[in-house]
Amino acid sequence: MPFPSSPPARSGPRRRILLAVAPAALLAAGCSAGPGKPEDGGSGRPSAADRTRARAAADSRELAERYDAVVAAHPGLAGRLGPLRAEVAAHARAFGEGGAAKASPSASPSPSGSGTAAAASPAPTRAAVPVKEKEALAELAVAEREIADRRTRELLDAPDELARLLASVAAAGAAHVYLLTEAGR
Repeated sequence: MPFPSSPPARSGPRRRILLAVAPAALLAAGCSAGPGKPEDGGSGRPSAADRTRARAAADSRELAERYDAVVAAHPGLAGRLGPLRAEVAAHARAFGEGGAAKASPSASPSPSGSGTAAAASPAPTRAAVPVKEKEALAELAVAEREIADRRTRELLDAPDELARLLASVAAAGAAHVYLLTEAGR
């Protein structure tokens, strides 16, 4: 007797699955992890892990500012972008809880833009946001993808706890890219 055939496969992940998996992955990664072992040997300089954590926090703060700029330019996107922006702010807080970022006054996800990444490349202003919504979403997706790719590369050299957090947040960023591009079609 032959087995019944399975239903046809869907083409890609569904939005509900992605939205359900990203927060759970963050919890599993231990977003509230404290600082790791000091690697500076008492020199007073931040360890490589602390620098990675601080850079990741700054990247997330800058990305939250980009979301704010897009919503300011395109208020109709606020409902769609609000949950993604909230996750990005949570990522900034998660990275800001340990290492060098803990002592930094710019560790909060406020739109102050005083982090290292924000200083290296200025946060977009309302004038820098594309006039067309589709183009603004595409720019957000590019920024999310670049940051997710950087975090994926950095996790290879990070201590275990930080590597798990980087992987989790990179996965969330990949889900954001999908939601900003594919889900809107």
